[in-house]
Amino acid sequence: MKTFEGMSCDRLGELVDRFSHLGIAVVGDFFLDKYLDVAPALAEVGVETGKTAHQVVRVRHSPGAAGTVVCNLAALGAGALHAVGLTGDDGEAYELRQDLNTLGCGTGHLHCDPNRMTPTYLKPRDQGDPTLAGEHERYDTKNRTVMSEATEQKIAQSLDALLPELDAVIVTDQVEEEDCGVITASVRLVLIEWAKRWRNVVFWADSRRRIWQFRGIITKPNQFEAVGRRNPLPGDIVPLDELRRAIQRRRDDIGAPICATRGADGMMVSDPEGTIVPGVRVDGPTDTTGAGDSATAGAVLALAAGSNLPEAALVGNLVASITVEQLATTGTARPEELCPRLKMWLEQQREQR
Repeated sequence: MKTFEGMSCDRLGELVDRFSHLGIAVVGDFFLDKYLDVAPALAEVGVETGKTAHQVVRVRHSPGAAGTVVCNLAALGAGALHAVGLTGDDGEAYELRQDLNTLGCGTGHLHCDPNRMTPTYLKPRDQGDPTLAGEHERYDTKNRTVMSEATEQKIAQSLDALLPELDAVIVTDQVEEEDCGVITASVRLVLIEWAKRWRNVVFWADSRRRIWQFRGIITKPNQFEAVGRRNPLPGDIVPLDELRRAIQRRRDDIGAPICATRGADGMMVSDPEGTIVPGVRVDGPTDTTGAGDSATAGAVLALAAGSNLPEAALVGNLVASITVEQLATTGTARPEELCPRLKMWLEQQREQR
């Protein structure tokens, strides 16, 4: 097991320059992140109930879950972007499509089913407090019925139509309930088959519950998923030797590379050999919401641009280190921010030697 020594800004620049020429499809569960900014000083008491009536002074929204990946791809300057998934026929669907189109992401393959709701994370929070302390309890809207066979066929047809023009396919399996999200067992089998056929396309999967069912596809588990540990406590870590052994077993099982995230400590990748890719140390408050999605965007763009897996993991780490510093919003990183962050990372590695 070795530690990745990094790359130069020139090498990073070569990869970033190719981002705008890449076609990427994001397949999976598109949520709407909807923020209600509340003014605590304006709170009223409901006449009927006597309970606090929180006063919303601003509503903002952005694409969430698979949409968070799109946000980061767009900010990094990716070329043609395509959303492949499903929404309901409701106001949240209108807002989600509007936001994706604003990012330059095509929504022609984001199918509509009037019998389903558009998945939404409703996030009330105190205005003027960007820290985690300013967050209220969240309200989630999810579908808990099995997706129809007709919609599964539409998803497969969309992939079939798009693949000739793609450099990468990113799979985001967000919904935990079996077959209630876009990535059902049938859709997953289609993805596995397409990954076999389209060897020139990068296939990358992230899943909350079913990461090891994506055989033949690059997977991004976290360190605890890699070793099969459920419900880790805050501050827990997996020893590096244990993680390396688990990654090798998993890699042999699924027949594809693995990129395991380690929180602020970075990643460990399986190919071409077990390699530690340290994270970037950042000072000050952070918000890790969406950090994994931002790392995915950076890593997949780098792979599609011609990097190896350790290089891609480093690019993902650089992007995530930038996004976590943005509080109370879906953070993104811009291409011009990557080289300065790489220089910071290289200096940190020199200090540790």
